[in-house]
Formats: sequence, C-alpha cells, structure tokens
Amino acid sequence: MRFSHFVNPHNAQSASTARTVFEYLMIIFGIFPMALMVNWVLLPHAFVGGGLTGICSIIYYVTEGMFPSLFAEYNGAIPVWLTTFVFNAILLVIAGLTVGWRFCIRTMVGVGAITFWYRVIPILPQPIIADPWLGAIIGGFVFGLSLGVVLAANGSSGGTDILAMIINHYRNISLGNIMLACDVVIILSAFFLPLPESMLREGGDPLFLHIKRVLYGVCMTLSYTLAVDWLLARLHRSVHFLIYSSKYEEIASAINTTVNRGVTVLDGTGWYSQKPVKVISVLVRKPESSLVLSIIHDIDPNAFVSMADVAGVFGAGFDTIKK
Repeated sequence: MRFSHFVNPHNAQSASTARTVFEYLMIIFGIFPMALMVNWVLLPHAFVGGGLTGICSIIYYVTEGMFPSLFAEYNGAIPVWLTTFVFNAILLVIAGLTVGWRFCIRTMVGVGAITFWYRVIPILPQPIIADPWLGAIIGGFVFGLSLGVVLAANGSSGGTDILAMIINHYRNISLGNIMLACDVVIILSAFFLPLPESMLREGGDPLFLHIKRVLYGVCMTLSYTLAVDWLLARLHRSVHFLIYSSKYEEIASAINTTVNRGVTVLDGTGWYSQKPVKVISVLVRKPESSLVLSIIHDIDPNAFVSMADVAGVFGAGFDTIKK
C-alpha cells in the first residue's frame, strides 16, 4: 500500500482506521524536530520566537536561578515543558467549553507529544549552530517543517492557535490576524528582557544588542512561517488531467484500478471533425501524476493530454472542507 493511501485513503472503509493511526503517528513524531530545535538552538541562544513557545521561553529566561531546589537540571528556571503543559491545559479546557471538545482531541495528542519531547530532550549548554543568524534561519526552518507535518496530519501543537480559536468564537476576527498580533507582542517583549551572557560578551551598545535580539526572533519566525507554507503547499498540490483518446475505456479502467482514483468520462464534440469524442477527467495528487502519464503512454502513446496544477481539491481522497 502506497503512502498516499494512508494520507488520503478512499473507496475503502478499512483505510479510515489506518489513516487515523497514521495521522496520530505523524503528530507524535512530527513534533520531535520542533522540540529538538527549541532545546538545542532556541533556548541555548536565548531566542524569543512567536507563539506559546516564545512565552514559555521568556518565563524560562526570567526565572533562571529562582528555583534551584525544584529545577536544578534547568539552572533553577521553570522548564519550558512544564509551562507548555500548564498553559495548554488551561486553554484546552476553555476551548472545550466554548468551541467544543471535538476540536480539542487531536490538539491534546499534540500537546502531550510536545510536552514529552521537551521533557526528554536535554537543553544543550551551547547551541548546535553557533552562529545566531544561521541558528535563527535553520532552526526556524526545521521548526516550520515539523509544524507543517503536524498540520498536514490535521493536528496541532497547541498554543496561540487555541487562543485564536477561542477569540474567533466570540469576535469576528480572523485567526491569522489574532496569531500575528500574538507573535508581534511576544517577539517585541524580548527587547525588555535582560541580555544573555553570549550577547553581553559581544560588547557594543546595549540598545543595539536588544534590537538585535528582537531581530533574531523575527528572522526565526519568518523562517518557520515560510517553511510551513512551503511544505503544506507541496503536500496539497494536485493535478487535473483531461485525456482525449479513442482508448478511453482502457485508460479510465487502468487509472481507476492502478492509481485508485475516481475517473469521470465526459461527452464532447470535435468541432473540426464534428464527431463525438470522450474526454477523461481525473484529479490526482502531484506525486501520482507520473504514474498516470505512464499508464496513458502504455495504452495510447498518441493520446492528447492536458495537465493543470490545482491549488486545492476537496472531497473523498483529497482534503476536507473545514470551517
């Protein structure tokens, strides 16, 4: 069974369970690189990104040394895994009571996974990417790819998207604008935090260093935003085929059985010949397009074929229309 059967199963009841299990595994293990970048790049560099991770990292920096007996392995600071779990638990309860518990189920899995990975992955004393600008770009990009995998599985890592859903439930404000506003406030708040030792060793004007720290957060946030958009765009790309062939029955049957995609045969008229023609219309995922072309070539190399990229396809075997 191919990967696409798990991601977008269709025409089979048993595939529904396989898809659900596969998506939960994508959520659990897809979050791992995100936690890795936080504990190996973001926290060692003392970056402040957007979202709940940014809030939790701020708490981590501010409380350093305050609780030496409770959190000795975190230099006395309140760990990110704990604040992530507490804030998400509160938001999930509120969201469950307002938006509905159905929305929260997969988010609970994501929150549990990210809390677990934050806890088991050690925070490195020195970042694995020494250069802060490179760390912000690469760390943000990997973070975004990880988040993209989770979103592709219809999951969530919690945080400000839960808050956005709650606000959107009561106010007619778009989710994107709410999350953008949260990110801006969180990243700008880094300006007022004490500078880390790594930046103080650089020397120079403290005002410039504070601005530089904010710019690190902006760079990382832009990097992960672009990564999320790029990955989701790649995963959701589809192709619409229009196939003109006298052997339309063979081609349609082969696509239906081999690619496991629904096929529609349209009636048309060749205007030059004034003769009736059959046109095969089929939608497939981008990775499946080469298989469709191979089928056409094997059956009728002289077929006339039109291919068009499609931004979004909703329905059985593709994406689900969401509110």
